[in-house]
Parts: sequence; C-alpha cells; structure tokens
Amino acid sequence: MKRVKICGITRVEDGLAAAYAGAHAIGLVFHDKSPRHVELQRAREIVSALPPFVSSVGLFVNPDRREVDEVISIVRPDLLQFHGEEDEAFCASFSVPYIKAARVKPGLDLVQYAACYPSAKGILLDAYVEGEKGGTGKTFDWSLIPDKLPLPLILSGGLDPDNVTDAIIRVDPWAVDVSSGVESSKGIKDAAKIAAFMQGVKKADV
Repeated sequence: MKRVKICGITRVEDGLAAAYAGAHAIGLVFHDKSPRHVELQRAREIVSALPPFVSSVGLFVNPDRREVDEVISIVRPDLLQFHGEEDEAFCASFSVPYIKAARVKPGLDLVQYAACYPSAKGILLDAYVEGEKGGTGKTFDWSLIPDKLPLPLILSGGLDPDNVTDAIIRVDPWAVDVSSGVESSKGIKDAAKIAAFMQGVKKADV
C-alpha cells in the first residue's frame, strides 16, 4: 500500500483517528496564516498521543531558524516539510530530515527543482494557487509530473476519498498527502472521511 500522510491535524482525537485508520504519518502546520495552524503545546500533545510507527511531520512556510529550532525542541517531529522558498542549505541545516514541497504549474521544471534539493527525503507536489502556500483543496494537472524524478514523489493537492484511487493508478507516487479532503471544516478532520480515503488508497493496490 502507498504511504499516507494526513496533514493539518489540530486535535489529539484527529491524530488518533488517522493513526487507527492506517495512516503512516500526520502533519502539523506551523504557519500562523493557515487555518490549520497548531500551537506548540497542542502539537506536542498530539505527537505524544500517537501510537508507535506513526510519524509526525512539522510543516513550515519560510520560517526563521528560531521557529524551526523551537518546534524541534518542544514537539520533536520525525520529519520537516518546507513549503516556501527555502533553499537547500537552510532545509538541510537542522537535526531532522526533511521533504520539500513544490507548487506545480506549467513551466516549472520539476526535475530541475528536485535536483536543487539532493539532501531531501522526497518532493511533495501540490497545486499552485496564487497567494496560497498549500491546503487549498485544488488538484493540478497530473500530466505535468515527469516520469522520473530524482526524489521519492509525494502527491498532494485536492486529493479526497473519491479521486485518490485514480490519482495513485495514474501517477504511481511513493506516498499521498491529504488535508482538506478529509475534513468536516478547516482544521477539523472527519474520521469517516479518513477511513474512506484509506480505503481508496488500498483499492488502488488491488
């Protein structure tokens, strides 16, 4: 089965719902302009409640070093995710491995983009929406994804229980990432939608 990350977790119960539905990772947003932004102590509670073998990912958008260091110190995420214009030197300068997000639009050379981050564990592809850094619920044209990327591909952007099976069959990513597609409202996850999303992922592997 493809790896699955449920992003934008803001409550302990939602992190547990994701874990018990079979998600491999949960995402915590440390970008204060996001409706899914989570405070440090709440994030720590969520991570502390996770059962074994479920990873936590801290998401940042153009943070300063102090902000990332504070999250690492208090929350102890397993992985960092950079969603802004951070360069490789910055992303790789912490004690925690990272993935780099790209907002896909025509004209962006994804092979070249990924090659700029050779130390990354993977590249996450999200939809480009003017003025937004992610979590838009919009899909992008999957045909823009090259056949071979130099990093493991994490597919994001507008995925939900209805389209994730087709997305996996067409793109064959290493992992899929969902946020708004399994919510009842922004930042509040729906356990039934999470379960349906996981079923959609499993269906693609049949």
